[in-house]
Amino acid sequence: MSDAQKITLPHAHGALPDGMEKELGKTAHFQAIADVFRQVGDPTRVRIFWLLCHCEECVTNIAALLGMTSPAVSHHLRSLKESGLLVTRREGKEVYYRASEDRESQLLHQMIEQVMQIACPK
Repeated sequence: MSDAQKITLPHAHGALPDGMEKELGKTAHFQAIADVFRQVGDPTRVRIFWLLCHCEECVTNIAALLGMTSPAVSHHLRSLKESGLLVTRREGKEVYYRASEDRESQLLHQMIEQVMQIACPK
């Protein structure tokens, strides 16, 4: 923003850090973050994501591990995959899921384990 477009704040509590107004205007960035956190706002999705950070599994095995139906697990997997947290590979008719290896997934994995105070299984 130019000086002419700067926002005048109603209360003078000190200067905002340089670039703050510009970053706050990037609503798409904040939406992307909110979308990721919305995915892990459901405890079942957190369980599935955490499991798939440690192994690759098919829907049937994930459902058995979580005591859920395959359609219910598929619903959660689809949502996690659409958010970019999971990747898949197909082998014949079987689809295998695992956590993506991007930085966001790794950070989320670390955060889950720190909050739950657990370590990766060996």
